[in-house]
Formats: sequence, C-alpha cells, structure tokens
Amino acid sequence: MAKSGDRSRTTAAPVLGALDFALDRSSPVPLYHQLAQQLEAAIERGVLAPGNLLGNEVDLSVRLGLSRPTVRQAIQSLVDKGLLVRRRGVGTQVVHSQVRRPLELSSLYDDLEAAGQGPTTEVVRNEVVPAACDVAAALGVPEGAEVTVLDRLRRTHGRPVALLRNHLPASLLDLDSARLESTGLYRVMRSAGITLHSARQTVGARAATADEASRLDEEEGAALLTMRRTAYDDTGRAVEYGAHVYRASHYSFDFQLLVRP
Repeated sequence: MAKSGDRSRTTAAPVLGALDFALDRSSPVPLYHQLAQQLEAAIERGVLAPGNLLGNEVDLSVRLGLSRPTVRQAIQSLVDKGLLVRRRGVGTQVVHSQVRRPLELSSLYDDLEAAGQGPTTEVVRNEVVPAACDVAAALGVPEGAEVTVLDRLRRTHGRPVALLRNHLPASLLDLDSARLESTGLYRVMRSAGITLHSARQTVGARAATADEASRLDEEEGAALLTMRRTAYDDTGRAVEYGAHVYRASHYSFDFQLLVRP
C-alpha cells in the first residue's frame, strides 16, 4: 500500500493483468471513483470485453491494494450503469460497453419551450448540503464542500415528464426557487454571467423506484431514461452536475449522427 501523497500503480490478473491502474491517493477524487473511471474506460476501449470476468471483490481488493468497500463501491457504480453484472459463484463480469453520443448543450426547459410543450416546474428541494463523494468528484471540489442541491419536477401540459436533480457549487450563484419555477436553470446561470461551454453526458435507462413512480405518475418498475451531465464554463470550471430521470413513455432523446470524414 502506498502512503498518502504517493501515486500508486497496481495491476490485477488474470483479466485485469493487461491494465495498469494509476490511483492517486493525494487526489480529492475518491479512490473508488478513480477505479470506476479507469474500468469504464477499459470497457469502452474494448480492453475489457463482454463476458470477461474480473473476479470477486476480495480478490480485486488484494490485487489492487484497495479496501474491499472501495472496490465494492467502484463495481456497484458500473453495475448501476449496466456495464458490469455480479454473478453468484462466478464473480463480476463485463456485460457490454456503453454507447455515448453527443447531444446539444441545452436545458430541458428550453427544449420543451421551443417545441411548444408549455413546460412548468415545481421546485421540490433547494438547499445547501455537504458534497457527497460522487458529487465532489464531478464538480472537482473536496468531499464535504458546500454545494446547492436542487430537485425539480418538470411537467408539460400538466403531465409530469422528468425529475431533475442538480448540484452546483454553493458559491456560484443564488438560486431563487420562485424564479426557477418560471424559467430554466441554464437561463438563470446565463443571466448571472456564467457562459456554458461544454459538458460530459451519459444517457442510460433503469426501472422507476416507488417514489419516482409516484411523482411521475408511472407504475413502480416502469422504464425511465436517465441522464447524468457535468457542465463546464468557458474557463473549464465544472459549474453543474445533473442527475435526471425521464418518463420513457413520454420522452426520448434525439441524436444527429455524422459520418467521420
């Protein structure tokens, strides 16, 4: 085990033997998130192919020189994304790589308004909280730093279409709930002088929880589209981390695909 402040390089075998993991214990990014990112990158590159076995959590923790809870959290984050699956008596197995395609950097409110859908917003939560490890990693702030968490229910023509959760650095701007119920978050940010430049976004799907189903007027277990996005301003600073769910029966993402020259 490397001491705090050292950069640790560990390798796991047999399937992970071809990978060289770089885990920086001095980084504010949690070790589980570093491991999950590197495993996900290996899956996307095809280094870890569908059907490959990673072994169980005990073996992985020994091979990587990490605690078992750290490895478990990294694996669970990729299980939640549908990239890995746990099989009793077998271990952790790669399922498939996740396809990512770029979408325009715009807000749901703007998109719905432009489409004539008459969006309305109910602010369910708007408060300052300590950043959890995944939020801290996405926003590039220390774990426990103050962030604003914003939960909103978005409707069109009176029907619920999405549950939106956003985290922003608490010092970024004041978020007035009344204003957020009359316009979109990105409009509020732009009016505060924040220039959105780029984002990293992941689209997926999962079943609705009981609470989500109740809010979205769906059956528990109904299909939901998911979207996670970290948006950056023109200085490269992470200014917003969103984790949203959409009713698959009422909403779809539209992609324009171009052939590389």
